Amino acid sequence: MFGKKKEEDSLFKSVLLAYFILALHVLLIAGVAILVLFFRGLVSYMLWIFLGGLALLGFSAFYVIRRMRAEGRSLGEMLRNPMFNGRSVELSLLGGMATVKLGQSSRPPAIGHDGAIDIPRLEDPDASKSRDIAELAELARLLEKDLITVDEFNKAKQHLLNG
Repeated sequence: MFGKKKEEDSLFKSVLLAYFILALHVLLIAGVAILVLFFRGLVSYMLWIFLGGLALLGFSAFYVIRRMRAEGRSLGEMLRNPMFNGRSVELSLLGGMATVKLGQSSRPPAIGHDGAIDIPRLEDPDASKSRDIAELAELARLLEKDLITVDEFNKAKQHLLNG
């Protein structure tokens, strides 16, 4: 009962955070529009915009470091999280106009890639057991009908059971 409540709270917080980020993007675009319309363009205020961006970046870094210390983990430990294995982390603002990508993706790019993408998959152990049992039953049927010899049956059975 309590696990369900925490899961719903975390989902609500995630959606709320997404809307907050969206609202910040809208405010950023509105701020740039106001600068362009009312203050003779961005060129005369480029230094202030750059310093403001640095201040936002510094605040973000401070927040991340504070959260890491609160959890008692280092940056390396956080990046070794199984959630990040074989994945790249990409932070994209304003529809990709400002993008930071950490790590390399294990998958090749989908566009412009002519070769087939080989994604390793684990085989279901139950499926392989049932396939082996079916093959063993087929061998027994062939032995009963005298289509194979006992030696051939034993060799095939050993080959099947040993992998």
